[in-house]
Amino acid sequence: MATGITILDPTNESKPATRHTLSRPASIKGLTIGLLDISKPRGNLFLNRIEELLTERGAKVLRFSKPTFTKPAPVDLRQEIATQCNLVIEALAD
Repeated sequence: MATGITILDPTNESKPATRHTLSRPASIKGLTIGLLDISKPRGNLFLNRIEELLTERGAKVLRFSKPTFTKPAPVDLRQEIATQCNLVIEALAD
């Protein structure tokens, strides 16, 4: 039986990047969590509910949006999220 998780990169599966999942924090209280809306229809509705649940549990939430869902997030947006957030959740909904 295989162990671990395999994550496929939809932007270039001919040369998949090797990534390791991070350990989950014991608590999200006091952490800053970024919510990234990839600009697909209704993704914001999903993130609105996630934001409610996270703030109820003591997390600070920052919202971000990609200009379009058809391309990866711009480098400056990824840098902003990486420097301001402990964790990130990306919404995909239709």
